[in-house]
Amino acid sequence: MSAAEEPTTLRDLALVVGREAADLARSMRRGGVDVAATKSSAVDVVTEADRAVEALVRRRLAEGRPDDAVLGEEGDDRAGTSGLRWIVDPIDGTVNYLYGLPDCAVSLAVERDGDVVAGVVVGIGTEVEYAAALGHGATRDGAPLRVRPTPPLAERLVLTGFGYRQDVRVHQAGCVAALLPVVRDIRRLGSCALDLCHVAEGSADGYVEAGPQPWDHSAGGLVVRESGGRFGILTGSLALPGWSADNVVVATPADGWDSFTDALRAAGFLA
Repeated sequence: MSAAEEPTTLRDLALVVGREAADLARSMRRGGVDVAATKSSAVDVVTEADRAVEALVRRRLAEGRPDDAVLGEEGDDRAGTSGLRWIVDPIDGTVNYLYGLPDCAVSLAVERDGDVVAGVVVGIGTEVEYAAALGHGATRDGAPLRVRPTPPLAERLVLTGFGYRQDVRVHQAGCVAALLPVVRDIRRLGSCALDLCHVAEGSADGYVEAGPQPWDHSAGGLVVRESGGRFGILTGSLALPGWSADNVVVATPADGWDSFTDALRAAGFLA
């Protein structure tokens, strides 16, 4: 592995690109946000800023890492020859961005042979930076992160999210309703990437959602693991055409994994 492919080097490049991308998103929001298109449903929106930010990220990666592959939420996949692939979410939390709510972020991850080795989540609504490199820990604004000790299940604050397809939402709502009575409370903040970072920094005790895509969770998942937490994509109880059977994203401090996944299974999230 060359010095240019070290996880810390890739993390640092991701931070530079992520900061520029978040700055562009902030400047475009000050000028007003328009919906450019919809995706899976009428409420699953794409803004012109999503497209502009992803185009910026792709240009910067092409300049600095022309041989790397790129998987982006809004653009075409780019093949590469280096063995590295960048996974790009230009604005995770687009609906929050559209409404001027703070929980939205640029999420950039790098994987080698399918394993994420570096990742950053750079806030747009708030100028917070989460970063991680495989084997080198995770940070928030440069300070080391550590998950909080796991309390009993009944005292855990759980974060979740909802998809944009009606059939997915019906299933997710039923699972959340079943989980709510056995935990302290449940929050839906609107950004998978930031939710995972909240688990990593100890401001939540767990996260669960059926359906997030690699651009949603790749960077945040590494931040969780490098802060002493456990992250996984588990077999869900909801089977839909085009979905992998493994579609439930879960994160929690490592010592709370078994009891949390038992509760998720009982609530209907997991098969």
